[in-house]
Amino acid sequence: MKHWISRTALVMTAAALCATSLNAMAQATSTGSGQAWPAKQPIKFVAVFPPGGSVDQVARILAVPLSQQLGQNIIVENKGGASGSIGTAAVAAAPADGYTFAVVFDTHGVNPSLIPGLSFDTRKDLAPVTLIGTSAMVLATFSASEYKTFGDVVAAAKAKKNVNYGSIGSGSLGHLAMSLLSKSGGIDWQHVPYKGGGPLMTDAVAGHVPLSIGSVFVTKPHIDSGRLRPLAVTTSKRAPELPNVPTVAESGFSGFDAPAWWAILAPAKTPPEVIKRMNEEINKALKNPEIATKLSAQGIDILGGTPESARVFIDKQIDTWAKVVKDNGIKAD
Repeated sequence: MKHWISRTALVMTAAALCATSLNAMAQATSTGSGQAWPAKQPIKFVAVFPPGGSVDQVARILAVPLSQQLGQNIIVENKGGASGSIGTAAVAAAPADGYTFAVVFDTHGVNPSLIPGLSFDTRKDLAPVTLIGTSAMVLATFSASEYKTFGDVVAAAKAKKNVNYGSIGSGSLGHLAMSLLSKSGGIDWQHVPYKGGGPLMTDAVAGHVPLSIGSVFVTKPHIDSGRLRPLAVTTSKRAPELPNVPTVAESGFSGFDAPAWWAILAPAKTPPEVIKRMNEEINKALKNPEIATKLSAQGIDILGGTPESARVFIDKQIDTWAKVVKDNGIKAD
């Protein structure tokens, strides 16, 4: 009897130890070397545009709560240039150990078709972690303009009245969106590329260009001041910041959707458990009311979601704009 009890106790003890070990393994996120992630070293967020822009802001806003949640410093490093492709290339080539991530903008979905000879494969060399959110672009005209609706602009363009529109540059999402509208609607309008949102807004409010397309963040202050009249937004749903402004789809272009967007990516071979953990922590941060308010102030409609949903979204953006670039022979500045 004592022998039977002893053997049973040993079996039970071994089973308990095994369960404890498995539980510990499940809880500890491994980087491939058996070391729990994150270890005592900083995590780098590479913002693929220069300081001051929306990508930089998104990176810095998220770095604060993520540092607290993960118990590890998150350092934001700006590596701009070539529409974000220089910083993205650096992340694609970085060690896939969970300590380097890219914060990208919608140009990430355009660059594969617009920039020849990229040093990385956008789909194969990077793993989506989380789609942070989207934002509408706003089609607007100056306050004294004859155009009261987007339909007025379309009618004028179809009547060959030489309608010009300005965007932040050749190959920008605004340029591509207007090219898509031109192709699908048989509309003849001329593109005037600017070197960024500041110069575009200066000419837009002065009426030097009759139509502008820019982000909510860039455009809304001038709408609020009464110097610009919003005509339509490019997302499939109305922008929360401009609830009375119809979508392009509502203005006669059914199904049209051209959002600006932000996402976080990792090198392709980053361990799945690391991506899963970072995704969970980002989603947690996005639900923080203070963080949500700061991102909303950037004109961002917060989405979050799984790595899989981020991949589906990004792949669709790549495919959509590749066709527009090809069909319209668009070249970058």
